[in-house]
Amino acid sequence: MYTYSFPGKSISLLALFPFLFYLTANSQVRYISTTANLTINGTSTLHDWTMTSIKVQCDATFELTPTGQITAVRSISFSTPVNALKSEHSAMDNNAYKALKSDKDPQIGFTATSVTIAPAPAGASQVTVTGKLNIAGATRDAQILAVCQPNLSDNTITVSGKENISMKDFSIVPPTFMLGTIKTGNDITLSFKLTLKRA
Repeated sequence: MYTYSFPGKSISLLALFPFLFYLTANSQVRYISTTANLTINGTSTLHDWTMTSIKVQCDATFELTPTGQITAVRSISFSTPVNALKSEHSAMDNNAYKALKSDKDPQIGFTATSVTIAPAPAGASQVTVTGKLNIAGATRDAQILAVCQPNLSDNTITVSGKENISMKDFSIVPPTFMLGTIKTGNDITLSFKLTLKRA
């Protein structure tokens, strides 16, 4: 039995083995976004519409096995500037920025408060993230489903998912266009795909 001596005491390495094994088997690693795509899809009385942002910041801490399998998500947050959302029509963009109150609250953001994780095919993990979603100055509880896929070739993690959102839940008046003749629907879908690298 191996024993390591500290001043005034000795500790058996056998007693420390479970703790040392845990440290070796699992490590917490911080990741940040490198490439990102966040899309908002909605409807209107004329046609469906899409706004996309590639300026997404994400910061997450994963617990990983030596083979790269995700065993836990310790923290995750992301944000995007409202004015980074773009459609094919600048007039629509400006009306959307007004509806999202970008002059008073220029960021859309999410911060996790709890996370549950389950295995998924091909070494991925199905993650259910509960947290606080801030849009247009209003913060609401939200639950987002995502798939986290480790990429062993370059030590990155791809995170993808989507969430259905009611604009009225955030006190957003759905924007209108063409002097009110075109009205957008209340419900939108927020979709995202992020590539994260080790910080």
